[in-house]
Amino acid sequence: MASAGYGYYRGTIFLAMFVGYTLYYFNRKTFSFMMPSVMQEIELDKDDLGMITSSQSLAYAITPAGSFSIGLCTVGCINVVFSWSSTVAAFSALWFLNGLGQGLGWPPCGRVLRKWFEPSQFGTWWAILSCSKNLAGSLGPIIATVLTQSYSWRTILFVSGMICVVASVFCLLFIKNEPSEVGLPNIETTANKSKAGSSSDESTLSEFLLSPYLWLLSVSFLVVFGVKTAFTDWGQLLLIQDKGQSTLMGSSYMSALEVGGLLGSLAAGYISDKAMQGKKIYGNPRHFILICMMVGMSVSMFLFRVTVTADSPKVWILCLGAAFGFSSYGPIALFGLIANESAPSNYCGTSHAIASLMANTPRLGNCILGSGGHLRHHHGWIRPAAQHQDQNGHVSKKAD
Repeated sequence: MASAGYGYYRGTIFLAMFVGYTLYYFNRKTFSFMMPSVMQEIELDKDDLGMITSSQSLAYAITPAGSFSIGLCTVGCINVVFSWSSTVAAFSALWFLNGLGQGLGWPPCGRVLRKWFEPSQFGTWWAILSCSKNLAGSLGPIIATVLTQSYSWRTILFVSGMICVVASVFCLLFIKNEPSEVGLPNIETTANKSKAGSSSDESTLSEFLLSPYLWLLSVSFLVVFGVKTAFTDWGQLLLIQDKGQSTLMGSSYMSALEVGGLLGSLAAGYISDKAMQGKKIYGNPRHFILICMMVGMSVSMFLFRVTVTADSPKVWILCLGAAFGFSSYGPIALFGLIANESAPSNYCGTSHAIASLMANTPRLGNCILGSGGHLRHHHGWIRPAAQHQDQNGHVSKKAD
């Protein structure tokens, strides 16, 4: 009877979180998806666009822990109000509030997964849940492009926001934080901790916060997440404005990136779980998989920069997008997973929050520097090694 109870609750809770976080992510990226349509109605330059997206990133990085359902409802309400606005100041303020709501999404998911699933399955289920954002990210640009042919961007944001509000009610009803809330015994965390980079359940808060492994993991997460965010936020405009590709190609590239990310997250979680079960190397086997995928990320970025032009085969561009997604979302899933499982059970949410805060540091820098749009506007997508200058030493418009 207990087994049947666990199966039922695991299924309903996981489904509620998967659907809920898919809506979280879609409504996080609605402005990015709608950028071309918004720019047709409202005059926005690159500085304005960067300021709006960066305001969300700033809020996401500083959001304290909270309720999954409340966050989803908040995101939905903000998107509804956003659809009624028309100024850069209002857009930035509302998108900042959207970011605060977004910050309430993923940390509760990690805590619930750890309470409901066995340690030997944790990586696989974590990776599957991570795919919710890839699903939203891959279908989102296509859905947005199709819907904008018949509806205004305001209507789309309004409807997507209302769907979030309704879904938040179901999440509140179905998601249970731990088995004891429904009369089932809690699952004891008995995962084997590697000697390098783990904290015992008896660790104090000070020992946990001073762990060199936690900060090494967080800094590595910062690098990978910063590069991934740059590609997902600006990759579509880069292809259209700098590489001479069509709007459809830009949307297709983003979808390919997210599809690759979905597969990468699944592969990272499943393979690393298998590696943990058949552990034959020193340390945490997830580390080796992490490093291999980061190498693939670097290679795909290099090939994108040097090979993509206006005449490049469409299939090649899509393959590069899928490769980058596979090799970037895989490590992101593993960073969060390792941060969560290597911490004491009472600090697993804190561990993931610290790593996530570090990962969002480049976004905070964007806000301080005047946003990514400002850098793009004044320095271009890719800073050339040498620029042409006139006799007075000014950079020519063509070179810029």
